[in-house]
Amino acid sequence: WEEMSAFYGIEQSFAIEWLPSRPNLKRYDFSWQAVRAAESWEADLFYVWPLQAAALASRRRLPTALEMHDRPQGRFGPRLFKQYLRGKGAVRLLPITDALRRYLEREYRFPLAPPFSILAPSGVDLERYEDLPDPEIAREQLGLPPKMTIGYTGHLYPGRGLDLMLELARRNPETTFIWAGGEPRAIHRWQERVERGGISNLMIMGFIPNIELPLVQAACDILLLPHERQVSASSGGDIAEFTSPMKLFEYLATGRTVVASDLPVLKEALNERNAVFATSGNVDAWDRVLKDLIENPELRATLGAQAREDAQQYSWRARAERSLEGLPPAEDQSV
Repeated sequence: WEEMSAFYGIEQSFAIEWLPSRPNLKRYDFSWQAVRAAESWEADLFYVWPLQAAALASRRRLPTALEMHDRPQGRFGPRLFKQYLRGKGAVRLLPITDALRRYLEREYRFPLAPPFSILAPSGVDLERYEDLPDPEIAREQLGLPPKMTIGYTGHLYPGRGLDLMLELARRNPETTFIWAGGEPRAIHRWQERVERGGISNLMIMGFIPNIELPLVQAACDILLLPHERQVSASSGGDIAEFTSPMKLFEYLATGRTVVASDLPVLKEALNERNAVFATSGNVDAWDRVLKDLIENPELRATLGAQAREDAQQYSWRARAERSLEGLPPAEDQSV
């Protein structure tokens, strides 16, 4: 438990029941076992991500809330989603962005208005972002250079603006750039590129346990969200139109200046008062924005204060309350 709580940043322990799953069965066996197991202990609500589990539970008339992060994919995804909607157990749909909700409503010709459909953007553990040190102190605690620092935290997948950030580091040698996150293979590949390019002010920190992430983000004066017009997820595909990245809400909670791509979906949570936008993929535009912010500490402070204030509405607790409002009562509820 200690290892897992640090890895995921979980502060409250809970019981876990492990179920076997064969990869070649594409989660069908796991979904079947999970639904049957929860049914056996008379769960009041089935809160699921896998479409296989959602379709099965809904068709069995079990009250089912389905959280969705992307369009139904693959050969059977659309069919499973339709089975969920048509089942007697479908009680709540939780798309992470309004862009995704509108797509699903249009594509499947199914009304997705409240209370059946409730927006559930990603969130943040606000408690872990309270009383963060100033950037200078956080850098000292982490052993980082004592100068202006610009950071990115998250995966190193295609579409995350990594080439753009590499060029920004090259153009701003007096500033420290840090990347935190990524899988070993991607980290190695980008470290080689940094070394070949002779870019000494870009530090690739690698994977950071979630519980340590707030301090790393607090060490930055500016945090970057340079998504491109196409963004890959862990399973591939393009999620740029529908994404709700957790780091966006972590950035807000950190109270630092956020610079983000001008993608419409990111503007569901960001605006001109809590962030600065730059044209996606345009390194010249991003460079101008960074140079202006570096020279304007008052603007950075104003943006950061508004970001921290706006983050309050995105706590995981508030998200859960919105998601479950009007569903079976919480007393003695098994979810």
